[in-house]
Amino acid sequence: MKKTDHPFRKKWGQNFLADGNLLDKIVRTVDPQKSDSIIEIGPGEGALTERIFPFVKEMVAIEIDPMLIEYLQNQTSLKGLKVIHGDILLQEIEYLPIKNPVRVIGNIPYNITSPIIFWLIEQLDFWDDAFIMMQREVAERLSAKVGTKAYGRFTVVVSAYLNMEYCFTIPPDVFIPKPKVDSAIIRFTKKETPIIPDEKYVRFNKLVADAFSQRRKMLRNTLKSWDFSNEVKERIDFTRRPETLTTEEFASMV
Repeated sequence: MKKTDHPFRKKWGQNFLADGNLLDKIVRTVDPQKSDSIIEIGPGEGALTERIFPFVKEMVAIEIDPMLIEYLQNQTSLKGLKVIHGDILLQEIEYLPIKNPVRVIGNIPYNITSPIIFWLIEQLDFWDDAFIMMQREVAERLSAKVGTKAYGRFTVVVSAYLNMEYCFTIPPDVFIPKPKVDSAIIRFTKKETPIIPDEKYVRFNKLVADAFSQRRKMLRNTLKSWDFSNEVKERIDFTRRPETLTTEEFASMV
């Protein structure tokens, strides 16, 4: 892989993948199909884009760096690719020039991982699956099992809407410039029926936040300000710690 002379912008968390074998592994994991409509978040110089675009029906790339827009548009291997200059968090899939539901891929700025995941949740009707590269520590939290150290508020709230699969870990030395942390790819799919209806989301989020505010304490201490029905009190043992409760158990409390 060539080394780019692009001036990396720290504010946009730019770390470009620069290892052909790793890029090929990502493509095999995504397994693009001829019928696919794909949105790529942050294509950079198109190293992954050029490996996927020829094998799908259509593809839109959302890039925030204006210096990369013209570069992408001038690549002969990407002729026909729809390149949009903008912030992914300000885009609505429904109104992008692509047929939905789409598949989403992205090597995203790690400082906006949470907003992008909630961006996906807000647009559940318009995508099928998403492969998001993120800091390994965050990936482990999202895919954590009940009762483990990594299991926490973020795991519970996101899993009310999404299924998560930890695909593989990515070392720093395959990026230019090298990040200081390991990365990982998570595959997201949608639950057939969200565990929490929209009207209960705010209460659910607050409940989970309070429960994990002191994760080593029992629920009867962290949730003592909450007024629960007798039915909930009979169903949930409040001497338990929050990391022992499933998402479904938390949902049953709201």
